[in-house]
Amino acid sequence: MDATALLHHLRRELDAFRACLDGDLSAPVAHCAPWTLGELAAHLAHGNLRAASAVTERRGDVPSPAAPDDPAGLLRWFDKASATLWAALNTDPTTTAWTFHPPHTVGFWQRRRCLEALVHRWDAQHARGTAGPLDPELAGEGVAEVCDTLAPRQTARGRAAPPSYALRLEATDTGASWTYGPGAPVATLAGTAPDLLLLLWGRIPAGAPAFAWEGDQRAGRRILDGPLVP
Repeated sequence: MDATALLHHLRRELDAFRACLDGDLSAPVAHCAPWTLGELAAHLAHGNLRAASAVTERRGDVPSPAAPDDPAGLLRWFDKASATLWAALNTDPTTTAWTFHPPHTVGFWQRRRCLEALVHRWDAQHARGTAGPLDPELAGEGVAEVCDTLAPRQTARGRAAPPSYALRLEATDTGASWTYGPGAPVATLAGTAPDLLLLLWGRIPAGAPAFAWEGDQRAGRRILDGPLVP
């Protein structure tokens, strides 16, 4: 997915997340327990500010200020963080930036922050009881990111053991497919790209009716146990 599309989706997802904050910020977020909606907003804003610093200062250790305690202050701070991120990322994706995984470019953060906003927008809407659909092509980009960036980083940081064999993921709506792990896949898991992304992020279980398994399902589930994402 190119930079123009990612930036379009980033703005849309941040706006949709922001719309969830016009209510009770103490609502629990089921898949980010024990966080509340307000704490999830602070998490997303902190990440946006760190990514902006990674682009503008080419550093990954610039601390962001503490989130305001009062709801009105938090909303203003969230809006400022979103604007800061947008200003930093609205540039040539090949520009050099600090990143925690290759490529070391602005394009990395355009993709990363867009997909972070996508997943947490779903989380926020789910907390409000109004979880909306995920764009299939963008969700597929998210599946690819788990396979090529997030899961390898989990292994590199010692948070997960490297897979001994491969799992194939097939998107029934877009026709795309991805393989994670070495060698020929021992199992294939098929589902829509949005459902596959939500599965990889622990939002829905591998045994859900939305999925169809072929091959060694037990081995495939061991790969999914990872953990594949932070």
